[in-house]
Amino acid sequence: MTDATGGAKGPDELRRQIERTRSELGNTVEELAGKADVKGRARARAADLRDKAGAMTVQLRSSAVEAGHTVQDRATHAGPRPVRNAVQAGLRHPRPVLVVGAAAGAVAAVGVLRWRHQHGHR
Repeated sequence: MTDATGGAKGPDELRRQIERTRSELGNTVEELAGKADVKGRARARAADLRDKAGAMTVQLRSSAVEAGHTVQDRATHAGPRPVRNAVQAGLRHPRPVLVVGAAAGAVAAVGVLRWRHQHGHR
């Protein structure tokens, strides 16, 4: 359909070649525009990273919850019977445990402050 020099043999052939060339040129321009759109590519990359970070957060939370349950199970089933009973009571009623812990912390803080005052440390 083309002559020996590579040109179109007739007007219909020439129109088909022109249309094919236009289509190829349009595809090439679209590819180049996509590569030149730095802002768009950066947004897409940021969205991908946000998705990965979200998935990682869910996975880490799940692992932390699982580890917490494991520690809790070990704490309630380990040690001598009085210790186990105290741990189980603390898990059932956490408020008194927190109050006692806060009081012990306050007593320790007062002791440290007195010691520093008596020994001249500031």
